[in-house]
Amino acid sequence: MRIVRALVAGLLLLCLPSLAGAEDFPTKPIRLIVPFPPGGPNDIIARVVGQRMSELCKQPIIIDNRGGQAGVLGTDAVAKSNPDGYTIGIVSASALSISPSMEKIAYDPQKDFAPITLVATVPEMLVVATNVPAKNMDELVALAKAQPGKLNFASAGTGGLPHLAGELFKLTAKIDIVHVPYRGAAPAINDLLGQQVQMTFLDLPVILPQIKAGTLRGIALGAPERSSTAPDIPTTAEVGMPDLLIENWYGMIAPAATPPAVVAKLNRIANEAMADPSVKEKMADQGLTLAGDTPEHFRGFIDSETKKWANVIKQAGVETSK
Repeated sequence: MRIVRALVAGLLLLCLPSLAGAEDFPTKPIRLIVPFPPGGPNDIIARVVGQRMSELCKQPIIIDNRGGQAGVLGTDAVAKSNPDGYTIGIVSASALSISPSMEKIAYDPQKDFAPITLVATVPEMLVVATNVPAKNMDELVALAKAQPGKLNFASAGTGGLPHLAGELFKLTAKIDIVHVPYRGAAPAINDLLGQQVQMTFLDLPVILPQIKAGTLRGIALGAPERSSTAPDIPTTAEVGMPDLLIENWYGMIAPAATPPAVVAKLNRIANEAMADPSVKEKMADQGLTLAGDTPEHFRGFIDSETKKWANVIKQAGVETSK
């Protein structure tokens, strides 16, 4: 019994420093890796939410932009960081749920990260050029079926969410439209405005100025509810395509071996920051809806999104580099 008591006491002593560390965490600045250049949604979210987190935990949150390979390089940097809670990342759907099915990557989304929380979602909107003779989804699908292989859709690049949104649209509506990839959203929008391509799916905030100006026509929003920033645009469920739910998302992650107590502390700080009215207002101005959840729910969400897009990639026959 003396041996057992000694072993238990030893184990408790070993655990005490980590428990104390989690209780006191953080005691120094936290580095928040953004796997994209400054100015994009990931960066905006990191700076707005990160600033409030910094105020709450009374430590600086240092933004570290690591752009490259559609978010893969920065995400890999998070995976390879010291798992002490002082290096975390803001990642999007492309790096965790799409890239694993599209290309060979150095990290495993299920094994190499400790999810902290889903931070925000932003719906994809289906828009058409003003010369397209379709005012709604029924007319657009009828037009595509009447001209198989004649209409095309632009994307911000092969394998990105806008591309896969178009592929899911083809599968759902059973239509034949041609993919035209661009190097980014800006050139895709330019050619859409120039009526060289007929339609595209893009993040709502990216396309909203053209919708408000009347230079592009909104057809449907891939979200559960209409957006307050574009209230006249119906959801895909409203137009009879409930499976065409397409939302980009942004989440906070840590390296896999980060202590659960530290992850829980980061989750609590992040959720408190997202509950701040000023943070909510700033995100709403960007067309983003703040989420906030538990690490366990976020892990399940990542898994379901990964399976969803892997299935689309397979069914649509999208060419990959794996």
